[in-house]
Parts: sequence; C-alpha cells; structure tokens
Amino acid sequence: MNYRHAYHAGNFADVLKHAVLIAILDHLKKKDKAFRVLNTHAGIGAYDLSNERAQKTGEWRDGIGRLIDITPSHQAAPLLTPYLDLVREFNSEGDLTKYPGSPEIVRHLMRPQDRLSATELNEHDHRVLAERLDGDHQVWIVDLDAWLALGSFVPFKEKRGLVLIDPVFEEPDEYRTLTAGIFKATRRWVNGLYLAWYDQKAFDHFYQMMVDTGLRKILRTELHVARPTKNGTLRACGLLILNPPWTLEAQLRDALPWLVRILSQGPDATGTVDWLVPE
Repeated sequence: MNYRHAYHAGNFADVLKHAVLIAILDHLKKKDKAFRVLNTHAGIGAYDLSNERAQKTGEWRDGIGRLIDITPSHQAAPLLTPYLDLVREFNSEGDLTKYPGSPEIVRHLMRPQDRLSATELNEHDHRVLAERLDGDHQVWIVDLDAWLALGSFVPFKEKRGLVLIDPVFEEPDEYRTLTAGIFKATRRWVNGLYLAWYDQKAFDHFYQMMVDTGLRKILRTELHVARPTKNGTLRACGLLILNPPWTLEAQLRDALPWLVRILSQGPDATGTVDWLVPE
C-alpha cells in the first residue's frame, strides 16, 4: 500500500492522528517556554479535497466528512472539538474542500517563540511545502531522509517539543526502520515526546520490536473501522506516544467509543487505548 498523503488526506487515520497531535500541542502550550516540532514525512502541508487525488479514493468522506457537521459527545469533546474547530476554520468560506496536514496544523497552533522543522524527501512534495511556507522564519523545511533527521535533529535546543513520525509505509518492512529510528532518537533524547503513526501491517511485529528496545512509558491507541480486507485496504491504524501528556490517556478513552460509532465502516469496528509499556 502506497500511503501518499494526497490520496488519503482527511481519512479516519488522519482524524485520529491529528486530534492527538492537537491535544499534544495544546499541552505544550500550557508553558510559556518555547518548543519545537520535528515533522518527518511532512507531505505538502495542506490538501484540496476536491482535486483528482482526493476524489479518486474519496477516503475523506468516511473520515472528516462524517464529522465536520456534527457536535461530538460530551465525553469526546475535549479531544475532538479543538481538531474540528481547526478544520472548520480552514473551510470558513463554505463547504469542506480543504484539509490541513500536520505541518499546517503545527504552524497554525505555534506561538511566536515556537519552531517547526519538517523533512520531506519526495521532490514534488518538498517543493510544494517549501513554497507554501516560504519566508516563514519559524519554519525550516529540509530535503532530507526522515530517518537521518531522527538521528541528528534531536535534542532540540529549545529542550521541549514533539517528534512526529508519519511514515508512508511504501516498503514492506518499514516498521523495522521506524523502530530503529525511534530508538536512535531516544538515545539522544530519551525524555522527548514522540508520536508515531503506523498502519495495520505493522501491528504485531512493531509492538514486539518496540517492547524489545527497553523504552518505557509508551501509550498505544488503535482505531479499527472495519474487519481487515484481503486486498490490503486500510481499515485500521495506530499511534504510539512516548512520554505522553498525562491527560491524553483519559481523553482517548473518553473519545474513542463515540469516534468508533461515527466512523465505523463495517463489522468489528473498535477503538482501544492501553500502555504498550508502562512507566
């Protein structure tokens, strides 16, 4: 499965990932001290849901498309309302046609003292992202392999922040590279906050490899919208959060039942949150 962001922007996986991303950024902003975000596999920053790529898959219709016009339950609101408010702000002129990717979300929520470093190796995507954020002194767009960046960009000089790892999973064993990248980064910054997205292919082996690293305090959440299919269509995804904000576990537990109900695409839809490795 080729997970180019433009084809899948706004799908159920983005809903979970970006809601958690915003919750983490809001947590970081509770202190006045500056923070930095390293966003690997950054993509183009924002997406046109009316273009050919997004229309070809139509995945956004079963993701943000199901949520944009409804109000989350009382339990789900703390996690999902900030996310939905931000997407609505990007579409303030009318219908849902724009979807902010991770770099645009981070940039939108940063304060004057905060910084974003984004890596994107795809030549086209790097050029589009660099043009979008050209002249922004708070943003550094780098044409560099994400796995190299993980070993050299941390720790941040700000001493606070988030490493967002969002692989495209074009290679069959990329979850092994993901594990190695996280381990390499934590050798340099063990107390850093890391958020890693992964697809359904990585579940079992990736989890065991992460346990084997010896790292502690790893929160895990999964969203399954339907039973897996033989053709490899994305039906489930997960997030691992190392050193998560103390409020995030409760927010996920409260929000997932409602999110599963709204985003379900078939039998066996479920959402889970637990500690892969406790503190």
